[in-house]
Amino acid sequence: MFEIPCSGGLRRRSFLRTSSLAVASVWSGRALGVAKEGAGFSGYPFSLGVASGDPSADGMVLWTRLAPKPLEAGGGMGMEPVKVSWMVCEDEAMTKVAAKGTESAVPDWGHSVHVEVAGLKPDRWYWYQFRVGGEVSAKGRTRTMPAVGSDPERLKFAFASCQHLETGLFTAYEHMAREDVDLVFHLGDYIYEGEGIEKRVRKHLGKEIVSIDEYRVRHAQYRSDAALQAMHAAAPWVVTWDDHEFDNNCAGSISEEKGVTAEEFLRRRAAAYQAYYEHMPLRRSALPKGPDMLIYRGISFGTLAQFFVLDTRQYRSDQPCGDGNKPQCAEAMSEAQTLMGLEQREWLFRGLDQSRAKWNALAQQIMIGRVDRLAGEAVGYSMDQWPGYEMERRAVLKYLHERKVANPVAFAGDIHSNWANELIADFDDLGSKRVATEFVGTSISSGGDGAAVPKGHVELLKENPFVKFQNAERGYVTCEVTEKTWRTDFKTVEYVSRPGATLNVRASFVVESGRAVLNRV
Repeated sequence: MFEIPCSGGLRRRSFLRTSSLAVASVWSGRALGVAKEGAGFSGYPFSLGVASGDPSADGMVLWTRLAPKPLEAGGGMGMEPVKVSWMVCEDEAMTKVAAKGTESAVPDWGHSVHVEVAGLKPDRWYWYQFRVGGEVSAKGRTRTMPAVGSDPERLKFAFASCQHLETGLFTAYEHMAREDVDLVFHLGDYIYEGEGIEKRVRKHLGKEIVSIDEYRVRHAQYRSDAALQAMHAAAPWVVTWDDHEFDNNCAGSISEEKGVTAEEFLRRRAAAYQAYYEHMPLRRSALPKGPDMLIYRGISFGTLAQFFVLDTRQYRSDQPCGDGNKPQCAEAMSEAQTLMGLEQREWLFRGLDQSRAKWNALAQQIMIGRVDRLAGEAVGYSMDQWPGYEMERRAVLKYLHERKVANPVAFAGDIHSNWANELIADFDDLGSKRVATEFVGTSISSGGDGAAVPKGHVELLKENPFVKFQNAERGYVTCEVTEKTWRTDFKTVEYVSRPGATLNVRASFVVESGRAVLNRV
């Protein structure tokens, strides 16, 4: 089976050839041996909880991973496949069975389980559970999407990002779990890759992670959080990554650290991507092939909303101008600079063109608005965000405008702060036509307790009149969508350095159908 080597000259083509054979054997059942029923675990095998994701009108993905000793390499499992039973029911008491079956949890994929359920009724809630040997998992709640072509009245979802375990508690998820949301979008930085540091709220295990076992243990450490487990069990998730699932400020096959070769970087990326897949409720179409993993995709909620989930890390050019906040150099203005890559960009434009949804949303990682971070005549734009890829940023806004895409809304994370922006056609002309609206959500815990009013807040709003709100506390965002309106609520907690923080609604905005204008309510 495919293993990520510790050293040696493994080229990208070899990665893909070897891992494709491994994928085929895993999913066809070859080389699995006889799956055991699972007995005599050294601990509770469902220690990492359950999850569901990528829902469709007739099903979803159900996830768990067998790990009786989750913080050890191998999770306390042996080298044999284990047969896991699963069941989906129409009632929480688990008496009205809608679907059931068995799945093999194989060691090559960390004894993770990904069940693609189909044939369920559209637009309704279900409950699910796993069993192995005499052990039963926690129950999870999930749902199907409305039928294709149907016209649902309402959708409520939450989005979140950036959950650094060391710098804060996941208190925001405790509050999110009390909300009746249909979906959760996680927009990246699910884990952080850095070495453990003493005297923080919590401490990472080990040094900076680079191997498959190290990435698995780090994911397991995060997945052991009770609030995170509870939120995963409460509703289906749609996930995409940013940089810290792999390595800070990664750009394609280029490391931010000098002296790291593309070959070394791709080897590490293969480990990161495999561990990510093993711990997320993703479909088989996302199964990684060495250092490549297809994660951009669409999610439909009837004709009410179409979501385009993007990947702005795997295919991007290197950050221009030496990265950081600075004026746009010639490289930032180059047509060759890309965040999405040609195939993903064409997929996005084709999908937007074909969409008949009332609202079309880009669920992605980084802020699109070209925010000037410096007061006065000096300018400074983030080269890690869309302004570092200016011509592609303009191409997206131009497409939304010229093709008359219905009610485009973008939402993102990454920068540990809340923002509400009106995206205009030409950021060199601040009075130009509004093309779309954008909401950027703060972190779950990254950056520590944060502040309600960030440093330089007043000056930033003066420099950027299209920015209608900024806040740097921790928390998450909820959105309620109907045919006529999109409402966004920025929900924050005042601290994450200790438990017990209450939830506050710091700002709310309504976007009316047909008008890319932020109305504060």
